[in-house]
Amino acid sequence: MSSVSTDVSTAPAGPPPAGPARTTVFGVSLNIRQSGIYIAFALIVVLFTILTEGALLQPQNISNIIVQNSYILILSIGMILIIIAGHIDLSVGSVVAVTGAIAAVLMVDYGIPWPVALVLTLIAGGVIGAWQGFWIAYFGIPAFIVTLAGMLLFRALTLTVLGNQGIGPFPDPVRTLSNGFTDGYFGNVGLGVLGGADIFSLLVGVLAVGGVALSQWRTRTARLGYHQAVDPLPVFLLKIVTAAAVIMFVVVQLARFRNLPWVLVLLAVLVLAYSLVTTRAVFGRQIYAIGGNLQAAVLSGIKVKQVVFWIFVNMGVLAALAGVIFAGRLNQAGPTAGNAFELDAIAAAFIGGAAVQGGVGKVVGAITGGLIMGVINNGMSLIGSPSERVMLVKGVVLLAAVAFDVWAKRRAAR
Repeated sequence: MSSVSTDVSTAPAGPPPAGPARTTVFGVSLNIRQSGIYIAFALIVVLFTILTEGALLQPQNISNIIVQNSYILILSIGMILIIIAGHIDLSVGSVVAVTGAIAAVLMVDYGIPWPVALVLTLIAGGVIGAWQGFWIAYFGIPAFIVTLAGMLLFRALTLTVLGNQGIGPFPDPVRTLSNGFTDGYFGNVGLGVLGGADIFSLLVGVLAVGGVALSQWRTRTARLGYHQAVDPLPVFLLKIVTAAAVIMFVVVQLARFRNLPWVLVLLAVLVLAYSLVTTRAVFGRQIYAIGGNLQAAVLSGIKVKQVVFWIFVNMGVLAALAGVIFAGRLNQAGPTAGNAFELDAIAAAFIGGAAVQGGVGKVVGAITGGLIMGVINNGMSLIGSPSERVMLVKGVVLLAAVAFDVWAKRRAAR
């Protein structure tokens, strides 16, 4: 038993590697389970760029995609942790609504300064998560049932708090966090394709590229140290160069419009923090262990109930943050806020590579899945597709993503 515990605590950085489902593309061996989501995202972007005659990748439209989907991306970060652990949360849309209502009452009706109100709202989200986490972790009720009840309970509480009417407007700083942009600090570059691009934004992009490259190199080195399979060096370098090109393209386009959205800065901080937690912290490895094999996790000494409890607390806090951002974007907390957000967050996690059985998934994958949904929504809107067709395509994409996961798992088991 002690040897199992040692394996969990001293494993190399990062989640357990996906199964050996690999294929050869142009003579290069690729892990299709890990790389498939990014290839699919690239193909979807190319498709809608062609269909919209380039409008999809215009600076203003890229900014709109990020701002309009920011709250779903925040929710997907918390949802991927819950799904990795083998659970589900159907209540996040209602939690977004009730926490947005709480923030509105505190800031607008009672005039509490927005920083204090924001902290109180996040605490309220944590309490909601703790309420649900208690019934799931310590009382043993399935998460599906608890969060389904929560979906109804917190929607009713939203109507009670708001009196079935909207409350607004929100203070300017909250609206700026939801819809605002960073200022130009060092002037603009006025040459060629970078015309009008803010220098500060470009420096942030360069730092982001450096951070990605350093993180991937350290992960590769750690895996080599433990004699694990890694991509060939040319493939690894190609991935870094591709990621750098994508990051700089997006940053340049944003800088040419109105600089970086503040909500993108917030998202970047969250993605970095949660990626570190899931890949380098013991708590993150425990989440993967629980979802991968619950019995082995118990035998290895992991305090499963505590881990499950805290991932639901975390989900409540992130839902509260998404609730404030969504309400700030609309400049009003409404009784219908958050409708179907839980479906979008769950879809983002599964499209991003999470396994239905748990134990598999990445924060970056969930963000990519959320962006795929956002690009589909935005692209089909630009070409004038009706809403029913948008729902049809999103449903097909979700089914295809889960089917691909099942197929890859069966292929790996052969």
